[in-house]
Amino acid sequence: MKPYFVKTPSLIPILYQNQIWSFSSIEKNIYLTFDDGPTPVITDWVLETLRKYDAHATFFCIGKNIEEHPTIFKRIINQGHAIGNHTYSHLNGWKTANKDYIENIHKAEKVMSDEYSVQTKTQNSELKILNSKLFRPPYGKIKVSQMKSLQKLGYKTIMWSVLSADFDTTVDANKCLDNVIKNTENGSVIVFHDSVKAFDKLKVVLPKVLKHFKKKGLVFKSIKK
Repeated sequence: MKPYFVKTPSLIPILYQNQIWSFSSIEKNIYLTFDDGPTPVITDWVLETLRKYDAHATFFCIGKNIEEHPTIFKRIINQGHAIGNHTYSHLNGWKTANKDYIENIHKAEKVMSDEYSVQTKTQNSELKILNSKLFRPPYGKIKVSQMKSLQKLGYKTIMWSVLSADFDTTVDANKCLDNVIKNTENGSVIVFHDSVKAFDKLKVVLPKVLKHFKKKGLVFKSIKK
């Protein structure tokens, strides 16, 4: 596993100001995000756990997974969480030609929009268009040129201030919990994964994180579109 920062160094948001790394520290809000879903059983468990704590979050979904599991994607929408684009096939921007990268994001956007339109029409008897322009690059790897293209398309690139490291097979649940508890502050954007690889840690850590910060009076909010 290559080295990474659990807490984003303060210099990085200064250098990359066109990306969103955190939100206002004045209000007592924190922002849970979940990457790589929707995933059967796991995303359902996350949604139920969030519901128990009256918490809202943002799910950065892979287009291919939405196609395979549309019912779970619809449940995310129904429960009032925000959704964002995580490419169609989890591409590494550094290793992908700009044209292919943007096309992959467009493909994911179409899948998201199609499923959203079906869901809202079913609920409200009218067609609504998905208005989410949130994007998170897989692995956090995106070229400046790719990011500029996304800006022109109206996207907000959402990064993070705290990595739980639930994706890291060398990290146990206690360390994962410690990463979040020690580094989270008002306005933090926290990364979890609703994926098979992360689930053993997630099912231990997420309820404890929700309980800990709710007790401190913090509110779990989704990121606005």
